[in-house]
Amino acid sequence: MAKYVYTFGAGKAEGSTEMKNLLGGKGSNLAEMSSLGIPVPPGFTITTEVCISYYENDKAYPADLEAQAEKALKATEEIMGKRFGDPNDPLLFSVRSGARVSMPGMMDTVLNLGLNKESVRGLIEATGNERLGWDSYRRFIEMFANVVRGVDRGLFEHALEEAKDSKCVELDTGLDAEDLKGLVERFKDIYKSALGEEFPQDPKEQLWAAISAVFGSWETPRAITYRKLNGIPNDWGTAVNVQAMVFGNTGEDSATGVAFTRNVATGEKELYGEFLVNAQGEDVVAGTRTPQHLSKLKDLMPTNFDQLMDIFTKLEAHYKDVQDVEFTIERGRLWMLQTRTGKRTASAAVKIALDMVKEDLITKEEAIMRVEPNRLDDLLHPVFDNEALRRAVTVAKGLPAS
Repeated sequence: MAKYVYTFGAGKAEGSTEMKNLLGGKGSNLAEMSSLGIPVPPGFTITTEVCISYYENDKAYPADLEAQAEKALKATEEIMGKRFGDPNDPLLFSVRSGARVSMPGMMDTVLNLGLNKESVRGLIEATGNERLGWDSYRRFIEMFANVVRGVDRGLFEHALEEAKDSKCVELDTGLDAEDLKGLVERFKDIYKSALGEEFPQDPKEQLWAAISAVFGSWETPRAITYRKLNGIPNDWGTAVNVQAMVFGNTGEDSATGVAFTRNVATGEKELYGEFLVNAQGEDVVAGTRTPQHLSKLKDLMPTNFDQLMDIFTKLEAHYKDVQDVEFTIERGRLWMLQTRTGKRTASAAVKIALDMVKEDLITKEEAIMRVEPNRLDDLLHPVFDNEALRRAVTVAKGLPAS
């Protein structure tokens, strides 16, 4: 029997970073971090071979896949002490893509999967946090409708803006539980109006629809174009990672963020990243709220900040390269959601390579190979003089576009 599903979590993993071709970049690194003892929400990875088979067999799955996924799901339930679909204390999942090489923004993701009209109340009861329940449910409906069923996301964004306007608040964090509960009903109406059917209530149906949507995103026009521009073969396929949800939107003791273990713009060994308190990961990149610099986390959550710095050191020592990470803090507990090699500017690549030689992380030969030949041209382009920049008059401030 071919193996299509690999589990990770609780300090163990069936995969490793050497299995990137089979598990994708995200899945192989989740497995590696788990084996290193780094706190990773448990879950399982469906291999790239399934994606290839999916398209070769008219979008049909291998016969053994569902049974293997069910076994992996049970293992995740045991680690988390919760059950998927439980109306009283539900285990929820994120469903994410994971190609061999990073394809930022090209592939699809669904968060908070497993919620329905019963389990949302169970989540509220189990956490004692009514706002968390309705906030997570409205996010799930929007993402599922858009990613899985192709409903225009703008319809939901418009309804959210109307809710904020009627409450006279600028951010969605200004909406209370009752506001979000009303938004859930509005979102369900949008879904039904667009598709002529009720929002699905069966968690298993939700899960397999999301898995198919992630595999389907491999062949979207934007993903195909990205592969052409970056020389990525079409027959590599993507893996799918099904991972237990952890919540950065449970209140002021929770947060979510993205960071690099070094500054990938300059190459300096310094904090480089941003985070949001009381938010989920999509909020950091969506631009709906302005994130805070990672250094501010030291003041707000000092214990978690120190843990994160220790993990940065551990990841660099293990991978011997700059890492691009995602993290979530749920009620004071730090979880790592991703690590991958960080993309950097040409000048940063040179500095980082030289510094890592001095730190005995890599050899001189490895440093030379770290700088791609076609990037050397970037170093010869004109740049602003640092002294001129210091003398310049600031006319505006804002977040960089890239």
